[in-house]
Amino acid sequence: MFASRFTALLDACVVAGALKRNVLLSLAAADFFRPRWSARILSETEAAIARMLADKGASDAQAVARRQIAAMEAAFADARVEDYERLIPRFEGLPDANDAHVIAAAVSAQASVIVTDNLRDFPAQTIRSHGIEAKSADTFIADTLDLDMGRGVAALRAMRLRLKRPFHDADDLLLKFEAHGLVESADLLRPWIDQL
Repeated sequence: MFASRFTALLDACVVAGALKRNVLLSLAAADFFRPRWSARILSETEAAIARMLADKGASDAQAVARRQIAAMEAAFADARVEDYERLIPRFEGLPDANDAHVIAAAVSAQASVIVTDNLRDFPAQTIRSHGIEAKSADTFIADTLDLDMGRGVAALRAMRLRLKRPFHDADDLLLKFEAHGLVESADLLRPWIDQL
């Protein structure tokens, strides 16, 4: 375990999609960082997963989404941030007023980073004073891997081998990374493809 592992608040937009969720949580399980989220983030995530599954024709989309959220909570029992709501009024005037709860939860969790693909909704001048920065999932994953490529590749190899429907070889996985906007991460992993 890293003595200096840091806390990251994961926004709903980066854990709703299966690939990014699997990558981020695989790195968290390998003790690269402590993941945090709020009940509201999980609710938004569950709704987004259910929508995506329903769009693909799944008849049990809501039940599957609920199970995926339950699995996240079981795997990271200490990840939920509580008692952050009182901080929400401090963050009025954001580009998207609905994101004040995300910053409030990050401040309450003493997170050093908000992992989000909605970077424009988290102005640096608003969050910097709280010791927080916002990073896209791609940048965050690449930065996290760069802490210890060997351990990171091992965590992602274990993740790849768990994926059964469909199974992906390492080349397929990197193509999937690129298709889901994880281009920087894919480029970083490419020299390690034989270990992935």
